[in-house]
Amino acid sequence: MNPYVKATLNQISIAVQSVIDMMDKLEPSDLTIQQTENKFSIGQLLAHMSLICKADLLISDEAPEDQMSSFYSSNSLHTLAEMKEALLSNFTLLENRYLNYTEDELMQMTTSYWGVSYSRFEWLLEISSHLYHHRGQLHAMLVYCARKDPEVALFE
Repeated sequence: MNPYVKATLNQISIAVQSVIDMMDKLEPSDLTIQQTENKFSIGQLLAHMSLICKADLLISDEAPEDQMSSFYSSNSLHTLAEMKEALLSNFTLLENRYLNYTEDELMQMTTSYWGVSYSRFEWLLEISSHLYHHRGQLHAMLVYCARKDPEVALFE
């Protein structure tokens, strides 16, 4: 098992758990809070975050744009329970896939439908960055829009 993959998956796990901890402090009515018009509500952001591990894995497997559109439209999440379940199961899927990649597979280059090429390991780093980016947005929305400090550590 690649120690860099294991460490990166640990960091993703920390992000996932802190998002779940924030979700545990929310009421269903909080999901409709929106920072500004034309931007995600808290619920939409959480639904998006819940799909990142699987969606970005599909992208790294060179899924075409129409497959990704179909994935997003067929994975509509509305409740906190649905989002938590998806977040955890999609992380488990990602973790299982990456723990089984060989060194050669980790270095294999793949290309997204919009033309970006990364090694599989770089895709894992992108997934981590993607989750941390949105986790920061979620925290800011909770503090500044919902006026709820989730009191969740964002870093260990």
